[in-house]
Amino acid sequence: MTDLDLLTLAQWISPAYPVGAFAYSHGLEDAAAEGIVTPDSLQDWLADLLEFGAGQVEARLIAAAWHADPGVIPVIDATARALAGSRERLIETERQGAAFARITGAVWDLDLPPLAYPVALGRAAALRGLPLAPVQMLHLQAWLANLAAAAQRLMPLGQTGAQRIVAALAPRLPGIAAATGDGALSALSSCAFLSDIAAMRHETLQPRIFAT
Repeated sequence: MTDLDLLTLAQWISPAYPVGAFAYSHGLEDAAAEGIVTPDSLQDWLADLLEFGAGQVEARLIAAAWHADPGVIPVIDATARALAGSRERLIETERQGAAFARITGAVWDLDLPPLAYPVALGRAAALRGLPLAPVQMLHLQAWLANLAAAAQRLMPLGQTGAQRIVAALAPRLPGIAAATGDGALSALSSCAFLSDIAAMRHETLQPRIFAT
């Protein structure tokens, strides 16, 4: 990875990159409202999502798009959308992916149609020649950081507590990247059922802060 590659990836993953990640809680808002997730259980909740839920799924979709020939990208994108467990999860990946594709395509002159977010990221990384593992790991770290930031608004967690959780889970990221790096769609799986249910229940939660 060259210095410019690193800076490009850091720009894409930055919270300042206008994909609107701050607007989504991935069902965490409902889980917090129901008392299922508290400051004491948040790290375990995020660890399960990372290892068994959307975290490892997105890492594998990034890898699949990174490895794929252009003609296979629509298949991967359709798979990513089909794996969204609720209407709000679909909104989450569609809106962020469309924003990422529009901005990244315009700035770096890439042919990026609207795609599910991890598919758009993986495809852009391949077109720019960015190495796969850092893309996966930094995406997962940003995903964790976004949920930890959301938790700060939902429960008495605090900035230090949120950052401790992100730091505690960071050592898992290289292993997830290695395990999903082949991008095999046949190995896709998810069993974070409580998170899926929370995302479904969030559709009718009132009042609420987040879009999902």
